[in-house]
Amino acid sequence: MSPQTEQPNIFDPQRWGLPKEAVDDIANRLRNTWERFQDCFKTQTRDPSEYAWVYLRGILTMDTGRNFANIARRVIDPDDDGQNLQQFMSDSPWSGEMVFKQIQVEIRQRPKLAGGVLTLDECGDEKAGNQSAGAGRQYLGRFGKVDMGQVAVGLGYYKDGVWIMVDAELYLPENWFDDAHADLRRRWHIPQSRIFATKPQLGLVLIRRAKGQGLSFEVIAADSLYGRDSHFRAELEAEQLTYVLDVPINTHVYLNKPVVGVPETLPGKVGRPFSQWQVLSDQQSVEVRSLLDQPDFTLQPVELRHTERGLLIYHCAARQIWTITDEGIVRQEWLLIWQEPDGTIHFTLSNAPLETPLAQLARWRCLRYFAERTFQDVRSEAGWDELVARKYRAWMHHTALDALALWFVAEIKLDWAQLHPRDPQLVRQLEIAVLPTLSMANIRELLKAVLPLKQLSPKQARRLVVKHLVNRSRSTRSRLKAQQLSRAPT
Repeated sequence: MSPQTEQPNIFDPQRWGLPKEAVDDIANRLRNTWERFQDCFKTQTRDPSEYAWVYLRGILTMDTGRNFANIARRVIDPDDDGQNLQQFMSDSPWSGEMVFKQIQVEIRQRPKLAGGVLTLDECGDEKAGNQSAGAGRQYLGRFGKVDMGQVAVGLGYYKDGVWIMVDAELYLPENWFDDAHADLRRRWHIPQSRIFATKPQLGLVLIRRAKGQGLSFEVIAADSLYGRDSHFRAELEAEQLTYVLDVPINTHVYLNKPVVGVPETLPGKVGRPFSQWQVLSDQQSVEVRSLLDQPDFTLQPVELRHTERGLLIYHCAARQIWTITDEGIVRQEWLLIWQEPDGTIHFTLSNAPLETPLAQLARWRCLRYFAERTFQDVRSEAGWDELVARKYRAWMHHTALDALALWFVAEIKLDWAQLHPRDPQLVRQLEIAVLPTLSMANIRELLKAVLPLKQLSPKQARRLVVKHLVNRSRSTRSRLKAQQLSRAPT
């Protein structure tokens, strides 16, 4: 027998930490997760929490068409039209914020997750019209264009191979607070306490909520929408929070500390006395991209982490610079310059301590990738962008349950890694540095096997279609009657 045939089978699930008993129990694990969060779905007068189980199961086991009606038919009963589920998601006053709080509580209860990275990001979703809560013509980042849609600001958390959504808010454009939208704000359950807030302002709300909940994190990472806002950076500094925030290539910084103040008004000066701050010293600001042309500028390779595409290496440089806030406050920050493997160069500002090594700054920055993975998973694997509902409450409920689905996946990855470790021989046998982790798609495949969805028979499908047609006809009849009444002489 050749040495090759003597090697253990690489397709043995047991070697990959997937014993039969663990997979058989995954449905119970999902049910247990729902039970721990059950109180979040109760109201003062009712306990509709069973519908949260239905919805959670639907988004994790269905691949497409995850709307209220389809989830009810595939999870509850083929004859269920989804009205009760829709009422639970769109109108019931249970708190989506409580779900996020409980996720953060459970993260805190796992010591191995302490000291992670908070990731702040926004995600846009196209809408057909402007009637959904927060909808309007605005920049939709993942589509790279201005179009009709909704935008979410989401707070993620990353530590050691797991990423979780820990809070989110729907961005409401400024025009949604004018008198013309007063009726929609009321009908779509937008809280009366909501006032207009920019995305960085919403981000601060989410970060402060996480800090107030006692969530332990090392650093906050976000893209240039937040990094270019000097007030946002200064507020994080005031909260004694470390950040690594991307900035645009035309961001102005000072290479030496400038002197800032209100110029002295000399006797005999014509006009009003000086009242606005100015740079009083000779230093001139420069765009961050200009540093690439300096003769002493060099990038050095920094090994960051192993990925499925190999070892991730950034070529980086860092130096201390000074910036000035809108209020005229001079702040010293790190400027991290880093080059991706494809040659693209980016710039990042950080308030990390002066003694922070270059490798640490680069490691923190590269973990912002998991902000994108968080939204990618809730979109592609939990149907975040499949919501068909107009109300703010529906959006918050849907997003909270998607976050709970992501937390369930994170728990499975954490617990199975400890309870069912993989065969270390696989690394050598496959000749790679690290084994790939379980994905959300992998865990959903296992769930679909143990929680099969209900299938429609031809008879049930015919009855369902007829019921749908009758309901549409009744709606048409009601509208016709309303039109006749409105035209009737008084």
